[in-house]
Parts: sequence; C-alpha cells; structure tokens
Amino acid sequence: MAKPASNYRPDDVGTVTPYLTIKGAAKAIDFYKKAFDAKETARMAGPDGLIGHASLHIGDSTIYLCDEMMGAKAPPTIGGTPVTLHMYFKDCDAVFNQAVAAGAKVRMPMADQFWGDRFGQVEDPFGHCWSIATQKEDLTSEEVTERAKTAMQNMG
Repeated sequence: MAKPASNYRPDDVGTVTPYLTIKGAAKAIDFYKKAFDAKETARMAGPDGLIGHASLHIGDSTIYLCDEMMGAKAPPTIGGTPVTLHMYFKDCDAVFNQAVAAGAKVRMPMADQFWGDRFGQVEDPFGHCWSIATQKEDLTSEEVTERAKTAMQNMG
C-alpha cells in the first residue's frame, strides 16, 4: 500500500526541473549520458517504445524528458527552441569537448566572457541548446556592467 508523501516534491528534484520533449527520447538519453555524464534514474516506455517519462541527473540537477506525445512538440517539429539550458561544471572545456565529440553542434565556441565565466554553447542532435560554463571571476554587478559596455563598444 502506498504511503503519504514525506515532502511536497521528490527529494532528488529541485524546485525548477526542465522537462524536455524530444523526437527520439531513447537516443537522447544515450547522447546525454555520453555528452554530460548523465545518470538515468527512471524510464517509462509504452508498448510502442515511446518514452512517456524519463528522469536524468546531470551533476546535482535533474531533467525530465519524453517523446513527442499528447500535443508536446520537440524543437525540430516547431522549427527550433527559444530555451537554452545553462550548466556549470568545474571543467567546462572538458564537458564542452565531450559534448561535441558525442555529436553536439557548436553554437558559440568556448571562451572567457566579460561577465566572469568561461562559456560556450552547443546544440544537441535533438534541437535543444545547452550553455556550458565555469565561473572564473567573482564580479560585482557594477564590474559586469562596465565590462559589458566595453565589450559592446568592441563589437562594432
């Protein structure tokens, strides 16, 4: 018999948990394992093989994902995504290179940024965008604002 929940959310899930709709969720799970060392914690597939729900841990965070169904659409179906998932790692260069080796497309090469992060961005083979970063400097908002002005002037 089920017992009442001890918490308002599962203990291993944060308050905000991204839920990705993917065309080819099973392949995406394999990709995320290779690209980001994701750990699969749950998978519910239907008799047709489509994944109705899966849970992965990347570092200390959880993402949920499923195949397209019940009106949910993946980025290729809607022509792209307006969302980027941002991740911090101790060694962003290693993770960035690992993601590219696993099949991600570089959207923004890894570089030191004016806001104090080393940062790059990739698109996975399923149309989702991921930014990968390591914080290199602790900056005040004033320092970031001043650096942003300089960076924008240098852009053209």
